[in-house]
Amino acid sequence: MNIKPLFDRVVLQIEKEQTTNVGGIFLPDMSKEKSQIATVVAVGKGGVVDGKEVNMEVSVGDRVLFSKFAGTEFKYNNQDLLIIKQTDILAILSKGE
Repeated sequence: MNIKPLFDRVVLQIEKEQTTNVGGIFLPDMSKEKSQIATVVAVGKGGVVDGKEVNMEVSVGDRVLFSKFAGTEFKYNNQDLLIIKQTDILAILSKGE
């Protein structure tokens, strides 16, 4: 990917929600909540942000849980992406999740 986020920013690709529930009923997009789980596709270098040293804790390929109303959505190369600050990431999910 050719996106290089600045400072403490992280670019995420949000996981798609299922279109049917357990009972097999189709769920329209407007009735579903947006997923808060995503894959990291690009990471900034960190550095000094607002006078504080920021070390990046996430890396490309990590699956993460992020704050519900965090970041800015954008489209790049026909992909829907989200750019957020690292502090809006709540947890790194283990590989078995």
